[in-house]
Amino acid sequence: MNIRQILQGKTINTIYSVTSETTVYEALEAMATKNIGAVLVIDEGNLSGIFSERDYARKGILKGRASKDTLIRDVMTANLITISSDQRLEDAMLIMSDKHIRHLPVVDEGKLIGIISINDVVSAIIHDQKARINSLESYISGSPY
Repeated sequence: MNIRQILQGKTINTIYSVTSETTVYEALEAMATKNIGAVLVIDEGNLSGIFSERDYARKGILKGRASKDTLIRDVMTANLITISSDQRLEDAMLIMSDKHIRHLPVVDEGKLIGIISINDVVSAIIHDQKARINSLESYISGSPY
């Protein structure tokens, strides 16, 4: 399974974003409303970074920054790790595990096409395993696939 298939299988493939000039409070409000754990930071059509709940905890709260006075650019993760849509599910698992990240922007030829979360990866693995189990059960019982 590749990343493109994961994106196609998502029920909602909306990219939620803010700019680096957005306040942390505004970003947190948007994240709470959309029930998401991170937003991409896009400035003038370019992917600048990502802002997550973890960024807020580590670079905001623990540093004593007020969310209404702090801009996203001051707490976002700017050195983004991305994946392309033709890479494999295993590649995403390895990247997320090695880098300790929960969200991975999908970029093809310099263009942002989506974002996957650790939940998307786990759901894809579970779906794939269920399909394999069903196939094996059908084979063992002599039923046609």
